[in-house]
Amino acid sequence: MDAVEHGQSFTVTRDGHRIAELIPLRRRRRLVPREEFVAMSRNAPAVDLVAFRADQQAALDDEAGSPYDR
Repeated sequence: MDAVEHGQSFTVTRDGHRIAELIPLRRRRRLVPREEFVAMSRNAPAVDLVAFRADQQAALDDEAGSPYDR
């Protein structure tokens, strides 16, 4: 289990036939380091803040009514 925890995978066999694989679980990263975020963001398209806020306001206006009116 220590080896699996450190990234190793194992094939489980029975009578020479592969029946399973023991692999480490993928761990979800909770935070992206600042440097990595900056590097990923360099090529991102520019955000039109006026249009973004208008979209947010439109979404809020749509949700303000009763859900039974839809």
